[in-house]
Parts: sequence; structure tokens; C-alpha cells
Amino acid sequence: MEENKSRWVMVFQIALPLCLSYVPIGLACGILLHAAGFNALLTTLVSLLVFSGGAQFMIASMLATNAPMHTILLMLFFLELRYALLGSSLSQYMRGTSKKFLYFFAASLNDENYAVNYLKFATDKTWTPKDALQVEHWSLLFWTGANLIGSLIGGLISINLAIVDYALTALFLYMVIMQVKNKLTIVISLIAGCLAAFFMVVLKGTMGLVVATLLASLVGFAIEDYLVRHGKTNSFWLRRIKPAASRKVISRKSEE
Repeated sequence: MEENKSRWVMVFQIALPLCLSYVPIGLACGILLHAAGFNALLTTLVSLLVFSGGAQFMIASMLATNAPMHTILLMLFFLELRYALLGSSLSQYMRGTSKKFLYFFAASLNDENYAVNYLKFATDKTWTPKDALQVEHWSLLFWTGANLIGSLIGGLISINLAIVDYALTALFLYMVIMQVKNKLTIVISLIAGCLAAFFMVVLKGTMGLVVATLLASLVGFAIEDYLVRHGKTNSFWLRRIKPAASRKVISRKSEE
């Protein structure tokens, strides 16, 4: 009993920095969702079911601009499609687990807890799927709690909905800046921006964002595939699209 208790305490300590980082962003997200028309219950549900800061900010922004529901759903689908890739990279560590376990694990996966778990799996041989699931659930708990509190705070103050657009723009600009070392990402971001402006004018609606997202993704995939197939192993551009660190690199550095 004491060993089980000490284990969950250890996992919680590992997840705590991540959980605390969710508090300010979660509060802001809850406030913006309330300004977009979500009550406390709906904010809690969307936090549990979507569990993605970028997606929830996008929901608030698109609802504030009266975007049609099918456009919002399509944008959410393509925005969250990356989790299929993240989940597949963790699949090697999930061998022997049940389908029920995999369902709950996949439902609570996001970018940040993925990074924590991948690093632990790569550097700690004692790290188990149950530990990884605990990290996900701790982060989900803190995120949902922060969203709920933010929604309650939003009921006490008035928010100009115009700020929602700026908040979402700032969020994605930050995400692009964080990828500044990846030249291909910057190029595709610029292409996606130009395509979005063009198709929103042509289609006269937010459906242009969906079309631009698809085309930019295809262009990015085609460029990366070409560089991988035809580029030299140590070529400048190929180094820019390869992951910064693989599992072997992380493991080697941890041993040093």
C-alpha cells in the first residue's frame, strides 16, 4: 500500500510543473469561452472532451465571428489530427495494455503531457503506461479546473469579444515562433496564411480556412517527402525537417 502511494506521489511531482503551467492559460481560456456564450457546465464539458488549448481558443474565436458549425468541426478535425501521429509514436510503449486502457489514454492525450511521457519513456526504464496515464489525468484535472474557474470569473466581468480574435492570433503566432528553427514550418505557415486570405475572399466565408489548411498540409507533405527521398543525409534543408532529438539521442544524453 505504501509503495503504491509513494508511486503516485512521485508521478504527481513529475506532472506538477506541467499542471501549474496550465492554470493561467486555462483561466484565460475559460474566460474567453464564457464570453463566447459557454456557461460553466459547457466549458467543463468542452475542456474534458476536447482538452486542447489551441482548439478551445479557436472554438471561442470562430463562435465569436458566427462561423457555421460544420466549419468549426472541420477545423477542429484537422487541427487535432496531429494526435494520431503523437499517439503512434507512443504505441511501442503501450504493448500489453487493454483496449479500454488505450481508449482512456488516447482521450486524454495532448501535446504537453505527450512531451513529458515521451521523455520519461525514453530515459526511465521503470516508467509504465499507468504512470503515463496518471500524468495525462493530472494535467486534465488541472486544465479542466482552471477552465471552470475562468468561466466563473468570466460571469463576474465583461469581456469585449473583439479581444478573442487577438488572443487566438497571438496564440498561433507564438506556436509559429517556437518553430523558428524549422525552416520548412515557417515556409508552410506563410503559404497557409496567403492561401487562407485568398480562399476566404474567393469563398466568402470561413470555409476558406479549411481549404487553405488542406492545401498547405499537402504542400508541406510533398516538400518534406521530396527532401527525404532526394536530399542528401546531411543536407541543410533535410536537417531542418528532421526531429531535433530521437529516442536514442535522448537516451544517450541522459546516460552521459
